[in-house]
Amino acid sequence: MADAWNKKYVLKHKNIAVTEIELDEATGAISAVGPATDERHLPIGVFVRKGRIDRAALNEWWRGRAIPASRDGIKEALLELRLSTTHKLLDKSLGLSLSDQYWICPLDTDAAWSQYNFFENDFSEDVGNVLLGKGGSSEAISLMSPDNTSDGWLKKKWTIMDGRRCLVKGGSGATQQEPYNEVLASKLMERLGIPHVPYTLMVQEDYPYSVCENFITPQTELVTAWYIMQTQQKPNHVSVYQHYVNCCEALDIPDIVEALDRMIVVDYLIANEDRHQNNFGVVRNADTLEWIGAAPIYDSGSSLWFSKPTALISATRKITCKPFKTDHAEQIKLVTSFDWLDLSRLHDIEEEFREILKGSLFIDETRKEALCTTLRKRIEMLSEIVQSFTTTGWSDDRKSDVSINVAYSGGEKADNDN
Repeated sequence: MADAWNKKYVLKHKNIAVTEIELDEATGAISAVGPATDERHLPIGVFVRKGRIDRAALNEWWRGRAIPASRDGIKEALLELRLSTTHKLLDKSLGLSLSDQYWICPLDTDAAWSQYNFFENDFSEDVGNVLLGKGGSSEAISLMSPDNTSDGWLKKKWTIMDGRRCLVKGGSGATQQEPYNEVLASKLMERLGIPHVPYTLMVQEDYPYSVCENFITPQTELVTAWYIMQTQQKPNHVSVYQHYVNCCEALDIPDIVEALDRMIVVDYLIANEDRHQNNFGVVRNADTLEWIGAAPIYDSGSSLWFSKPTALISATRKITCKPFKTDHAEQIKLVTSFDWLDLSRLHDIEEEFREILKGSLFIDETRKEALCTTLRKRIEMLSEIVQSFTTTGWSDDRKSDVSINVAYSGGEKADNDN
């Protein structure tokens, strides 16, 4: 039996025991780690060194499962949940997620993954409702929720719609624009034939929300680029982009360069400001550990000048860029081939954007026109870039590389964190 200050668990990958851990009651951190019982099933980026699991790396992975401290409205949500930090939510739901198959099983119990996982079992929406600012149930709030391990800074919640696990995500600021952007981005990628997660728009109490179905199944899991890049030490002379490619190729992840070409093109077109290293990645089979390939593109809402006043919406004004470069004009130079790209398929995409924005109480006609006009200008600019690439080509000089530790908006992935 664990004492009052430490809780003992077995870290499991589905039903495979990986190691025993102790969680500190006060902080929620992993205070002790036992030997690896199956090293192959350790989380990606966590290694055994000199016969011992790297506890610091495992702690970083564990902390990375928690809701980020920058989540919109998180302070108010924690007050309602009567918790001091988001990390204290992790063990309340056994660390279960809808992105992978890891969880913590209380020591000396015979609990099975099938009994608790959120892919196959119902879950409470209490935490999700609190995180969306809608309040919990009138009775005691249930903390058994996949929302305890949800990523990102926007308000969001998991829900079950017709048996499907779906993510509902809100907008921010005066324009609440991110849900509309998600829908536009998925329409754009559909036209270009780019693998992506489809988003639809939902309006509740006049506020817009994007809705998408979970693309991870009980047999698969998402491993984000950040963790893939922890599998090797990055040499100083290697760019962030090349380091990611090298890590993927060393793991035999197929077709990664082609997938990155498409992601970089999409992010250029929609002026994505927040494609950080934790909102793209790869998918693997959780049972066989076989790498399936790049994840479909998802989480594209922080784009299309979402946080800029209308007067500053400009196709040529420099904006924040991630995940490899700080400037989209430089990041687009990482594309290895445009042979697959047919921009004529976007000939009236701005009209589709106008239709998506129609009826918004937050985006006035002046802003709608500025957004649609500027989106068309980005497409024209990319067409010119493609022509230039065909004529002269280009090379990567690394001068505008992002810092390797940039993963989350707001710098949450700092040098002393994951």
